[in-house]
Amino acid sequence: MLQQRTLKSITHAVGVGLHSGQRVELTLRPAQPDTGIVFRRVDLPEPVDIPITALAVTDTRLASTISAQGAKVHTVEHLMSACAGLGLDNLYVDITAEEVPILDGSAASFVFLLQSAGIQLQKAPKRFVRVTQPVEVREGEGPNAKWARLTPYHGYKLSFEIDFDHPAVDSTGQRVEFDLSVGNYSRDIARARTFGFTKDVEMMRANGLALGGGLDNAIVMDDYKVLNSEGLRYDDEFVKHKILDAMGDLHLLGKPLLAAYSAFRSGHALNNRLLRELLSRPQAWELATFDDEAQAPRGFAQVARAW
Repeated sequence: MLQQRTLKSITHAVGVGLHSGQRVELTLRPAQPDTGIVFRRVDLPEPVDIPITALAVTDTRLASTISAQGAKVHTVEHLMSACAGLGLDNLYVDITAEEVPILDGSAASFVFLLQSAGIQLQKAPKRFVRVTQPVEVREGEGPNAKWARLTPYHGYKLSFEIDFDHPAVDSTGQRVEFDLSVGNYSRDIARARTFGFTKDVEMMRANGLALGGGLDNAIVMDDYKVLNSEGLRYDDEFVKHKILDAMGDLHLLGKPLLAAYSAFRSGHALNNRLLRELLSRPQAWELATFDDEAQAPRGFAQVARAW
């Protein structure tokens, strides 16, 4: 049987929110089988649980925000991406503010935290959402067109293409494909950082956003070049970060996908629209488990590999 996964022990992190600039403490705890991933706002007078589902996403401007009972958690996608990359099914995320800490701007710190706590196999079958028919969402026309698509695939594969009219981005790889069955998420995707432009950062700060952002947790560019003294971590770090984000956004479905995802200039909003479109078409998906691990996609039975 291909089993569900949680953590072996509790682990903690402290950081600041990218947009709020607020100090925030994060505690990651093991959870029972079939719990799913549940965020807990423990700073409120009455703690509020926000279980992960595609319908819990209530805002997709600049990040993915989830809500329940009036409580919110912003910028969940990097932590959710790490959970997707490591195959974690069940987890409690206690948080003391309304934004997940940005840490180094990638998912690498979350991968390190989760692997340090250890991955525990559980006595329950891992449940997948298996896509059985193509599902696609589109937005805009001509040069403004964006799209995202899920198609049937025995595994989990993502391909993404970006299109930025900027010399620093144009000189790097603009398209990447990552297959979880054969690739190493921790090595190939997790270290890709979020990125932005100085002109946008100045505008966002004037509007009370990006207050915790800087060169230590993002790639920052002026009109011509990358300003970070250490340069890029990957030759194609920009598009790899879009894959990282997409993995986090899609893991907000609440169960891992068996599908091929492909996208052109997609973002948090379109990724969530894609999940809602999938859920609205019951004929396009089914729940799947694997009684025999040998029948599962290659690589899925192995406990998360380290760096």
